[in-house]
Amino acid sequence: YRSETARRAALPAWLHTYNHHRHHTALGGPPASRVPNLSGQNT
Repeated sequence: YRSETARRAALPAWLHTYNHHRHHTALGGPPASRVPNLSGQNT
């Protein structure tokens, strides 16, 4: 990244991809799939 501001701007999208879309072999899927009600949508 060319600046700290650019790095900070890119981090949320990277974290979302890493936690919700990237397949983790040890977990059998993305980490977010292992946590019930992660987004708070289901009550």
